[in-house]
Formats: sequence, structure tokens, C-alpha cells
Amino acid sequence: MAETKAAETITRRDSSAKDPEKWLAEDVQVETTSSAYVVDPEAEKRLVRRIDIRLVPASMAIYLLCFLDRSNIGNAKLLNSATGDSLIQTIHMSNQQYLVALMIFIVAYTVFETPSNYMLKRFRPSRWLAFLMFGWGSMTMVLGAVHNFAGVVAVRFLLGMFEAGLFPGMVYCLTFWYKPEERALRAALILACATLGGAFGGAIAYAVGHMNRVQGLQAWRWLFILEGAPSCAAAFLTFIAYPNFPETEKWLSPEERELATERIKGVASLGHDKIVWSEALETLLDWRLYLHYAVYIAVSVPFSSISLFAPTIVSGLGYEGLDAQLFTVPPYAIAFVITVIVSWTSDRYEMRSWGSFISLVVAGISFLIQGALPPLAFKARYGLLCVAVSFSFASIPPLLSWLTANLRSTGAATLAVPLNVSIGQFGQIIGVYIFKSSEAPGYPTGHFTNAAFLLVGALVVLVLRWIYARRNKRMAIGERPWRL
Repeated sequence: MAETKAAETITRRDSSAKDPEKWLAEDVQVETTSSAYVVDPEAEKRLVRRIDIRLVPASMAIYLLCFLDRSNIGNAKLLNSATGDSLIQTIHMSNQQYLVALMIFIVAYTVFETPSNYMLKRFRPSRWLAFLMFGWGSMTMVLGAVHNFAGVVAVRFLLGMFEAGLFPGMVYCLTFWYKPEERALRAALILACATLGGAFGGAIAYAVGHMNRVQGLQAWRWLFILEGAPSCAAAFLTFIAYPNFPETEKWLSPEERELATERIKGVASLGHDKIVWSEALETLLDWRLYLHYAVYIAVSVPFSSISLFAPTIVSGLGYEGLDAQLFTVPPYAIAFVITVIVSWTSDRYEMRSWGSFISLVVAGISFLIQGALPPLAFKARYGLLCVAVSFSFASIPPLLSWLTANLRSTGAATLAVPLNVSIGQFGQIIGVYIFKSSEAPGYPTGHFTNAAFLLVGALVVLVLRWIYARRNKRMAIGERPWRL
């Protein structure tokens, strides 16, 4: 096509040699036309399907392994407690020490998230994510060999350090490949694997519980070893096959690489863009972003408490021993479906703020009712737990998609995404302490605290939506609108 246009230019120059002004005008017009890139909708659809096949399933599998290795300590805490072989019984940890072990993970997670995103950009996603995977898989297996509280704390800190960069890194990677309106569903499919991780984690713990004392090891040790090994193995596949940036991928043809780059120009991050201090400073000083971060703190409280205390909450509903592991599966399985539906709807109808708001309100009301129920209302509380878990998780992908859709540069995406998750860790620290063993089986403090944070988060979403709508009314013609 380029050769044809070049020939046309030569022909026009020959035929217009007697009229230099006409020749110059025609030449400029032809060259301007040739420099404009027109996106073919059908080719774009085929390209997005190829990207989806290559990027999304791999990201889902990696995050599933990550969440299994992060949250299995909640299963280990109670695994085989009836025979005195649970984690806290074997190494003689108190409840307070257990909470410290949970919190130290969050501290490391908070500290290393933002630097990790820079390293991902510096060393390429495939290399950096593979390094992180091997690191957290190794630490999970080492956790199966600890014999005291100090060992648990040290290993959990290292585990948090390696896992810190994964989720913000994956959200960051989506900005290199997808338009804003394409991200929420993909982010949901990745995040929903946390719900699958919760479901599989309970089922795996139930099965591994029957391995107690095999080869002289308690079942919780086998749990850490068996769930850490797949991450180490998958790290090699990630190094080889995980996509990096659309400008450089060899599995795309030159035409596809050009299309992948051109179609997101102006609305997404580019792999070859450099991160400059002025963009970083502008991101740090942009006050509206801190409202996004505040909402993420709010949703991080139930995300943390549910992930770490699901078996404990279920045991408070009247299920004990291995049954407590098994009954954590349905809430997470339902959450997977609800999260995908809410995220698809939010993207499809450009209603990310409403998708987040409705999810936060439904989850908040569910926790509120759970806290108000009589302590022995087990069946009602379990049903509401399924609703609360589902919509707590469902609020996160639209929130992240909404944030990334309103970031205007690669530097902003590099910094704001991990900052959002890092600052959200303050909510996770709160979530560690709200389910008090002394309040079993009702756990009113835990449920009421989750409800309060979620409902306040919903109000902040409304304020953010009003701010963006007001800015859109004041913007000039042709200016890029703020996404709602």
C-alpha cells in the first residue's frame, strides 16, 4: 500500500511539473494522508482476541497461585485443630502473634509495591513477574519448614515483598494492551481468581488435611509445600511466554504490532515511553487521585478480613475442623460469577462508578445485617456472607478500571496504580484486627467495621463521580473527557 502511494506521488509530480504550486499542494496532501493511521475494526477485533488468549489466561493463573500462597495461612491456622496439629498449636503461637504474622506481610506488601512497578517497566513484565513468582513460591514452601514464631514472621515478610508487585503490575500491564473501556472485564477475570483461590484453597486444605502426619509432617506443612511448588514451576513458563509490550512482541506480525500500538495512542500507556519526574510529581500532587485511594482503603478492609479469616468466620457459624475448610468454598465460587458480571456491565455500559457504588452498598448492607443478627443465626449469616463476599470483590475491578481510565500518561499509570494498592494496605491492616476470637460466633466488631468502611467508600465514589461530571461540563471542545 505504501509502494502504491509512493508511485502515485511520483506520477503526480511528473504530470504537474509545469505547475509547481499545484505539485506542492498535491504532494503535501498525499503525504499527509499516507501518514494518518486508520484502525480497521475487524482487524482490531481479531487482534484483541489474540491478546486476550495470550495475556488474560496467563494472568489469571498467576494471580490464582499468588492468592493461594498468600491466604493459605488462614487455612493452616485451623487445619487439624481437633487433633492438636494446626499451625498455631504446633509452634505454640498466640492469637496476638498470629495477627502480627499477618500484619508483617502487609507491611512488606505496602513498602515494595511502587518500586516493583518501576522494576517491571525497567526489566520487562515476563522477567520481573517470573522472578516474583519464583520468590513467593519458594517462601511459601519454606513456610512449611518453620518451627517458631520468629520464623513465621521472617518468612511472611519475604513473602509479602515478593507478592507486592504482582497485582499492581498486572493492572499496569493491562494499560499497555487495552483501551480504558476494555480493562474492567479483564481486570475482573484476573481479580476473580482471588475468589477462585479462596474456593480452591478451602477445597485443597480439606484434601490436604487427610495427609496429617504423612512422612511425619503435619498437614499444614504439606499445605504450604504443595501450594508453593506450582508457583516455582510456573515461573519458568512465565519467563518464556508472558507478553511484554505490544511494540516488541515477536508473536505479533509487524502489522499487528503497529495496530496494537496505534489503537491505544492517547488513551493508554506505551511500552517505550519513559517515566519522567514531572509526570511523577504531577501524579503525587493530583488531589482527586487520593479520593480513589480512599475508596480502595475502604474496600481493602473486607478484602483482607475475608481472605484471612474466612475459615474462622465459617467455624463461628457452627462448622468445625475440616468442614470449616470446605464451607469456605461456596462464598468464593459465587463471588467469581458476580465479579465477572458486574465488571462486564461496568465496561459495556461505561458505568464504572455505578458498578462500584452499587457493589459497595450491597456488600455494606450485608455486613451490617450480619452484625445485627443474633449470634446463633448461623444459616442467615452464612447466606449473607456469600452476598457480602461476592459484592466486596465485585467492587474492585470497576474501581481499578475507573482509576486507570482517568490517568493521562504512562508515568501516571506507573505510579498511581501501585500507590492505589499500597495506600489501600492501610485498610488491610485494619482488616487483620477486626475479627476477635473473643466475639465468636457473632463477630459483631468485624461485620460492623466492614459495613462502615464499605458504606463510606460508596459515598466517596459518588463524590468522585460528581467531580468528574463537573469537569466534563467545563471542558473545551475536542478535549479528552473524564470517564465516569
